[in-house]
Amino acid sequence: MNRLRIAADRRTRQAGQSLVEFTMIITVIMLLLLGMVEFGFIFDHHLTIEYASREGARVGAALANGGGTMGCGTGQSPNAASVDKQIIAAVQRVITSPGSAVVPSSISEIRIYKSDAAGFQSGSSANVYVYSPGAGPVVDGRALDFAQSGATGWTACSRDNGGTPDSLGVSLKYRYTMVTPLGAVLGFFGPGGATGVDIGDRTVMALNPGS
Repeated sequence: MNRLRIAADRRTRQAGQSLVEFTMIITVIMLLLLGMVEFGFIFDHHLTIEYASREGARVGAALANGGGTMGCGTGQSPNAASVDKQIIAAVQRVITSPGSAVVPSSISEIRIYKSDAAGFQSGSSANVYVYSPGAGPVVDGRALDFAQSGATGWTACSRDNGGTPDSLGVSLKYRYTMVTPLGAVLGFFGPGGATGVDIGDRTVMALNPGS
């Protein structure tokens, strides 16, 4: 009887140990799977944000100072007022295009700025736009969903596209919200759990030289 009891106890301990080991292994596997899926979503969102900043910078570089004689006086840069709103329109077209998973309301800032040689903002030369549905400038008969916040720090008519053209940058700040329960799972291993990731991108292009 003692031998039978000892054998039964041993089998019970082995079963308990196997259950603990299985629980540890399945937890690691779940973390890896959720991490891979979440990374795929993040990567997809980042590609869209990257494309949006590039499209905005491309439009800004092409329009330069609005055309015409450089300067902000009468008859100079006749289309200067339309430059920045066309940049914002280009960004919005990308992030709201079919197939885009980006949530426009999660974009905290679109910044149009004069860039230095390192690609960063030069002084206070920047115009910032924030999400404000239907309150933005009108393009093609429709009000955009991003409106300017604060004063104009870099007027389009002052942009130099002469022999040494200015470089224009467009940057976006975006808060990605996790789709899978990865954040909640990670919360078991530390204080709280992440619910999202901050994503940002910027593109800088030299203004197209004037004629």
